[in-house]
Amino acid sequence: LYLYIYIHTYTHTVHKTRSVQNQIDQASVCVRERIFEICLMAGESSSDLTIIVHKNPSESHLSELGIKSWPKWGCSPGKYQLKFDAQETCYLLRGKVKVYRKNSSEMISEFGAGDLVILPAGLSCTWDVSVAVDKHYNLVAR
Repeated sequence: LYLYIYIHTYTHTVHKTRSVQNQIDQASVCVRERIFEICLMAGESSSDLTIIVHKNPSESHLSELGIKSWPKWGCSPGKYQLKFDAQETCYLLRGKVKVYRKNSSEMISEFGAGDLVILPAGLSCTWDVSVAVDKHYNLVAR
């Protein structure tokens, strides 16, 4: 009887703990998505040209943004010198990118397939593409 009560109590506690952890995980996703939306609405990611990467956004969030209606762009592996005159929000369907400051070996960001990224207007950088990129993108003029 004592063993039954212990097992029942332990199982209930583990189930309850998992349920609480699931709720925490869901809340964390919601908070990250809302912060990302605020950055989008502000029309810039930050004044110091910081790249914002949202790892694995939910399908509902991607749908709200209308990602599938955005134009597509892609590139093969290699190094590319890029300058963003407008803020770009992109969703990588495939690829892997390391971003370096212009004329520097300082890596400032890394992202890949499944990531939603805000690249700020005014950013000059080098993309080191190790896996071919295929992405949807949206430009926001200042």
